[in-house]
Amino acid sequence: MFCNPPKKRMTQAISILLCALGGEGGGVLADWLVEAARHGGFAAQATSIPGVAQRTGATTYYLEIFPTPLSDLGGQRPVFGLNPLPGRLDLLVSSELLETARQISLGMCSSDRTLLISANNRTLTTHEKMQMGDGRVDDATLLQLLQQHSRASHVLDMVALTREAGTVISAVMLGCIAASGLLPLRREDFEYAVHEGAPQESLSASQKASLRGFALAWDAVHAQTKQSKFVNAVLADAKVSSAISTTDHKPLSPELASSFPPAMHEVLGLGVERLMDYQGAAYASLYVERLRSVLASEQWHQAETNCAVTQEAARWLALWMAFDDIVRVADLKSRTSRWHRVRAEVKAKADDVLKVYDHFKPGIPEFAGLLPSFIAQRLLRWDRQRTAKGLRPLALPIKIGTHSLIGMLLLRALASFKWLRVFGHRYAEEQAMIDIWLKAVVLGAQEDVRLGLALAQCGQLIKGYGSTNERGRDNLLHILRHLAPAVGGVSNNSNVASNLVPPTLQERIQAIQDARTAALKDAGGVALDQALKTHGVPAREIKAQPIRWMPRAKSR
Repeated sequence: MFCNPPKKRMTQAISILLCALGGEGGGVLADWLVEAARHGGFAAQATSIPGVAQRTGATTYYLEIFPTPLSDLGGQRPVFGLNPLPGRLDLLVSSELLETARQISLGMCSSDRTLLISANNRTLTTHEKMQMGDGRVDDATLLQLLQQHSRASHVLDMVALTREAGTVISAVMLGCIAASGLLPLRREDFEYAVHEGAPQESLSASQKASLRGFALAWDAVHAQTKQSKFVNAVLADAKVSSAISTTDHKPLSPELASSFPPAMHEVLGLGVERLMDYQGAAYASLYVERLRSVLASEQWHQAETNCAVTQEAARWLALWMAFDDIVRVADLKSRTSRWHRVRAEVKAKADDVLKVYDHFKPGIPEFAGLLPSFIAQRLLRWDRQRTAKGLRPLALPIKIGTHSLIGMLLLRALASFKWLRVFGHRYAEEQAMIDIWLKAVVLGAQEDVRLGLALAQCGQLIKGYGSTNERGRDNLLHILRHLAPAVGGVSNNSNVASNLVPPTLQERIQAIQDARTAALKDAGGVALDQALKTHGVPAREIKAQPIRWMPRAKSR
């Protein structure tokens, strides 16, 4: 029994869970929230739960803020909890999208209680980076998970706001929390926690930056809230407009747009832009002509299709045709946009001296790639003979100061050899492989659209450079050699054999899909060989690997 009853009935504390990666200022954010609550006259408590970034999760901070002012409690003090309870969170704030989903998987959120505030940015995990293919978790799936397990959510690009303000992400997260309206605090309370009551003229540079980030996040969340209210009102009146387009790429020419279905326009436009930048108009035209043949094969049986085969081919063909070589690397590293991006990442001021050094180590294959085939083949054969004897591959370590005039001139001079690329051995080799793959896609689509789609998706196997690229090409050739020629058991390309093992169409499609998935699973190819054997397809040939004897270390 209270000696002095409170003026208002005591309610439950507002529970908040903050999730931040290392170095993002999660502890500072927790302190700010506690200070803001106390400045507003509310009781608050914060505890930290350490983690190891993406391995065991982010470092989390649990806060409870009692929504009734201390002045109305009649001298009583609320009792706070130290740990979050699953399904009892009022607010979850996270600086990384996958970390938000991880907290949802732990049961922290509930669809009828929890407000979610999350960045849409990703910090890739080690497991995601190790995959042969695109190992990234699908963002769309994560966003859908957020919507299903929250009563409301605010998902925004916190990293962009952080860079614009020149601050840390914790200040942006504070602005999002303040603008959400969940806490019984004024904007002035949150700002006081940042500047600690100091006058505007005596604020430090970090405090000013934090307040800028706070203001940007405040405006962004309020804009989302306003937009959400508008959309809800429109949906309630059943007046939905579909004329809004969010794409910002250049529109296709009328001639090109009329040649492909509307569903193809976005991916086609991006591919054309990429190859125009990579090699020029003639190369982009080659890309379009190749896709025309795929589209014609897809429409072999039916004029009106969903263009699934052509869209998939367009996606991987654009990436494959823009293969990485020393000319491409030099071009990208010497661009003005790259210099501005580096300055923004290190937060260099206008009067700061910034020095950037790029390290290169081109080997014989990189140099041979720009030479004519008859010269390149001899050079590569000599290099393979050396490595077969156990010698290390030849490479030329180069360190270039991109900030210097000489370094930039060297890179631009190398980038200017773009015209030489089409006469080189690497270009001829890549185009021949592309033609083999596209021929298989065309023949497969003419037999069955599902088969063409499975073969088009195999373009995902080509990625990276060096040994990674070579391994992907070998895997693709093996799949095509044994599974692709489905039209009458005959292929028009001599590099593709016609010994099909799976007897039925559905079995061949399944074999191709399983082989592609397995090839992307591990770099060693163990999963691929197992998948091939499961479908009765011979495993890949074992390549000889040279044995290098290391000299014994001298004993002291």
